[in-house]
Amino acid sequence: MTTSHPTRRQFLGSATLASLALSSSTGQVSASAVENVVGNTDVLRRPDSISALYDDSSMHAMHFQGSSWTASGCKLNAEPLEASHGLALQMVLEVTAVGLVRLRVRWKGANTENALCLGDHWERAYGDLEWRGTQPERVMPWYYVVRSTAGCVGYGVQTGAAAMCFWQRDASGVTLTIDVRNGGGAADLRGRRFTLCTVVQRSFPPEVPFHEAMRTFCASMCPQPRLPRTPLYGVNDWNYAYGKNTAAGILRDSDLLASLAPAGPARPHVVIDDGWQDPHRFPSMPGLAAEIRKRDLQPGLWIRPLRAPAQALPNLLLPGQRFGTQFRDAALAFDPTVPEAMTQVLETVSAPVKWGYSLLKHDFSTWEIFGRWGFQMGDQLTAPGWSFHNRTITNAEVMSELYRQIRAAAGDGTVLLGCNTVGHLAAGIFESQRVGDDTSGKDWERTRRMGVNALAQRLAQHGTFSHIDPDIVAITPEVGWRETASWMEVVARSGSSLFVAPDPSAMSAEARAAMRSAMALVVQQHGAHPFQVTQSTTPEVWCTSREGNEVIRFEWTVNGSSSATSV
Repeated sequence: MTTSHPTRRQFLGSATLASLALSSSTGQVSASAVENVVGNTDVLRRPDSISALYDDSSMHAMHFQGSSWTASGCKLNAEPLEASHGLALQMVLEVTAVGLVRLRVRWKGANTENALCLGDHWERAYGDLEWRGTQPERVMPWYYVVRSTAGCVGYGVQTGAAAMCFWQRDASGVTLTIDVRNGGGAADLRGRRFTLCTVVQRSFPPEVPFHEAMRTFCASMCPQPRLPRTPLYGVNDWNYAYGKNTAAGILRDSDLLASLAPAGPARPHVVIDDGWQDPHRFPSMPGLAAEIRKRDLQPGLWIRPLRAPAQALPNLLLPGQRFGTQFRDAALAFDPTVPEAMTQVLETVSAPVKWGYSLLKHDFSTWEIFGRWGFQMGDQLTAPGWSFHNRTITNAEVMSELYRQIRAAAGDGTVLLGCNTVGHLAAGIFESQRVGDDTSGKDWERTRRMGVNALAQRLAQHGTFSHIDPDIVAITPEVGWRETASWMEVVARSGSSLFVAPDPSAMSAEARAAMRSAMALVVQQHGAHPFQVTQSTTPEVWCTSREGNEVIRFEWTVNGSSSATSV
């Protein structure tokens, strides 16, 4: 299908697997044996070299003496420590001058070139997560996993880092780039000594199923995830209304949901998406929340906290230069490092909580901060030549502090779902995280590419970083029912968030029955996952439970259709 459709940003401008309960030590190869056993570099030892990059484009080799690496204006300690999941390497930076923008840490080693690597993304994925061969220039934000016939090794930094970090792998070693910029230039970090990131590495022999290995590795990167008390499921109007929603339509969806949801304490959510700001269509947001609660459902709301109105004072705003040559005066966003601006940002969060909304879907913050979508960020993140009002902290610290402030404003009783947020920084702060770009209620190909890909390749983050959200299952006339039914089933069986966009004109008896069945499945938390490592971006063969006692093939693209069959 090639039908054009309004994405959100356009609209707004072996058959049996072992149990998943793998301990942090079971089946692992010791870090010191990685190079011999798996043919991959060990990064828990002292680096072979570190280079410092400055804002004048110069690069200087740092000199190692004692326990520190030094260069002009900075000193770095790479300190081994015992973490909750084993040995780790802590990078501690001390700064005495302005100008440092990056550190490039290099470990030499003979890497297996015929191995497959799976990397992560800066924020959401865009249909491009895949197991791929050695590609030295490939930017792999936060972590990557390499798998060969000799086993599996994961390399990463723990969540909540104070710098934006990405990995690169080549035949002769591994490079970790640690970006300490503020905006598009050097931060003023003088007088600070702080931990930039903590490097972790986990190794597994080939008999450990890759999904177990991936989950164990992800758990080692996030010692304290924040998870919702119950499964997340319900309805969201975006993928059929696309902003043309109404209070009456929301209550109609609520009645449908109430009639199909399983009984029990895990009550579903009614998420009202963008468009609710129109007072003619939504005369009373507190009243609407109360009506939803009368149906024994939980009200949720989409918000865009950093968006600033046209009349906002210029000194509260982020500079337009962050868009580079594509400068957009209309893309007004608050600078979260300005206290007065942060006050207005947090009012966007606290107001819906006061109205009675218990789930907030927080959107657009990465794009508004960096002026780029995740697929555009690459190794540069943003355009050069701009900074935040407060230049004494890094980009990663700016975003982490924004997330913590949003958490505080929302309170502990509110579920926060981050969309277009950096999951590696939001882990432990938000309960749920969107893992892929928007799915579609008009074009199945987009849902297959964005939704299936992100769910399959980031599923190991589910329950380890956060509760993951693969985005909406749209029941609409424009998308074939077989495709929709397959997508809804795999999301439900995975145990991730299941939010359905139920177009009234498509809610047949068959669709209602399937929706009822899917919600019952998601509450049971089956734990479906891809059967094996494959170079396909959208794996077709899935184990349908944690125990791996059933395997189903989802044919995502068969003459424009898809189906699910037992194999």
